[in-house]
Amino acid sequence: MIDPSGRYRAFVVLTVALAILGGCAAAGPGTTVERAAPDPDRPVVDATLDLAPDLASATGTQSVRFTPDEPICELVFRLWTNRPPTIADGTSSEITTAAVDGSPVTPVVEQAGAPDGAPGTLVELPLPVCAEPGGTVTAELGFRITLGADSGQRIGYSPAAGTAWLGSPLPVLDHVRGRGWVREPAVSMAGETVVSEDFRLASLAVTVDDDQQVVGVGTPAGRTPAGPGRSTHTFTADAIRDVAIAAGDYAITESTVGTTRVHVAVPAAGRADGAALRGSAADWTGAVAEFLPRLEELLGPHPYPDLWLTIVPSQSDGVEFPTHLQFGDVDEGTRAGLAAHELAHMWFYALLGNDQARDPWLDESFTTWAQAVVADQIDYYRPAKYSPATDGRIGDPMTLWDRRGDGFAGYVTGVYDQGAAALLEGRRRVGEDRFDAAMREHIARNAHRVVEPADVQASFAGLPEVLDVLAEHGAFDGP
Repeated sequence: MIDPSGRYRAFVVLTVALAILGGCAAAGPGTTVERAAPDPDRPVVDATLDLAPDLASATGTQSVRFTPDEPICELVFRLWTNRPPTIADGTSSEITTAAVDGSPVTPVVEQAGAPDGAPGTLVELPLPVCAEPGGTVTAELGFRITLGADSGQRIGYSPAAGTAWLGSPLPVLDHVRGRGWVREPAVSMAGETVVSEDFRLASLAVTVDDDQQVVGVGTPAGRTPAGPGRSTHTFTADAIRDVAIAAGDYAITESTVGTTRVHVAVPAAGRADGAALRGSAADWTGAVAEFLPRLEELLGPHPYPDLWLTIVPSQSDGVEFPTHLQFGDVDEGTRAGLAAHELAHMWFYALLGNDQARDPWLDESFTTWAQAVVADQIDYYRPAKYSPATDGRIGDPMTLWDRRGDGFAGYVTGVYDQGAAALLEGRRRVGEDRFDAAMREHIARNAHRVVEPADVQASFAGLPEVLDVLAEHGAFDGP
């Protein structure tokens, strides 16, 4: 996620065409490390979403087959639809049924940052019998979602446009291998707080009216009838850590960039107030065609065969999910930098996961660094502009940024901008080629994992100047 401040309006279009890399296993130019494969014991998810004809609500089911790496006596899921900003916009969700290995269980729901009186963000399912490492536990959940009208958040719907966008609609299994269950609270400010290991999405079946489109996640696997006037659209993904879809009156434009199939969805009716969109499907398709090859040159091949973009006019910036991006209907001066930033999240957060509540810098600082490189914005990010004493430490968790009192703008300055400036200064000190090769190896070695600050220290141990400048800005001072 990013705040489209004035610096994106100063964007200068690059004119150098960069070659698209082929293949999906290589780490990138100048790198000999092969990209790590997904964990063979990752969870397996089968889910359904059935949207009401007016898109104001949805019901769903989710089956999760989980192989723990330690003894467990419970399963912990998060309902990120119940974080304070989404609740304030009228969105909420609740668990309606729960079972473990075929036996009904009573969920234990905790607020965990949700507003008083709202459904909680943390759902614990007690196991009838504690499970040992290597065994398989299957959880089955039913849930109901109410969507907020004209929400500016990652989930909501537009009654006037006949569209709905659903980011993180499924209960998220909040487990990290080697660490266990993650129970950090949601925060009141905008910004992501999700953490999840990769899972295999065996099937996500989304049911809508026949005349409604579905903007998917992963790879489309077909459309089938679902009763009078209804259709089910199915999607699969080999390894993703979160889900987003959109549905309704969208016009979807298809293109191919390198080896990636790109699907861009814009509301067919334009903005909810009847005004024309600031950016067309062609504009967004062009932004992907411009920046995705540059990011592949910098970071290695795009991790996924498909990429979905949904334009949400009520949003003001962008929100990232593996294989799916949401964008506000921003103007031309903002679009380029915002597109570069959110596309970079396909490597930082999607391919390399992180605990966005505890270590937000591990995706946002790195993503802003990549944006600055490929969008020719390096001169904006100078380390002398930032100080941990006044701007906060790069490594601080979301709970501290929430308490600082300077809102999302202060968080952007302290993590996005200061973090990018530190990485760019490290790159300047050691040279672009050495730094970029180390970054590609970092991505390749840690692909499909949830990374921690110690992984950055290990990846750049041979370039101590990089670690020094990160440490000067508080990267390794977090919890």
